[in-house]
Amino acid sequence: MRQEEGLVDIREHLKYSENHEWVRVEGNRAIVGMTDFAQEELGMIVFAELPEVGDELKAGEPFGSMESVKTVSEMYAPLSGKVIDINRSLQNNPGAINMSPYDGGWMIVLEISDSSELDRLWDAAKYEATYGHE
Repeated sequence: MRQEEGLVDIREHLKYSENHEWVRVEGNRAIVGMTDFAQEELGMIVFAELPEVGDELKAGEPFGSMESVKTVSEMYAPLSGKVIDINRSLQNNPGAINMSPYDGGWMIVLEISDSSELDRLWDAAKYEATYGHE
């Protein structure tokens, strides 16, 4: 999706956390990544630290970090669940988050343990109203 200059890419079909993670729900699984807004703020990402497959995450707690040329930023689990997959390609190509935050730059897949936590996530309209303009 091509964006107008000065606007961040916010996808309608995703859920968002206050901490700038996006969530795509597929059944009882959640694919999680960093929003376009967050990757723009961080700048070029040079290292991605992700959890291990099998780790149990709790909503709101750190699950990894992103190191950019500017800073290191923790990533927070938007939902509780078990990590069932990680994007291993980010080890060799963390910049994929900058190039394609919603596709090739996804970070983890969770098996959702408490689907009621989805109600706490923001829809695209709320995320856009809060962070939609740079």
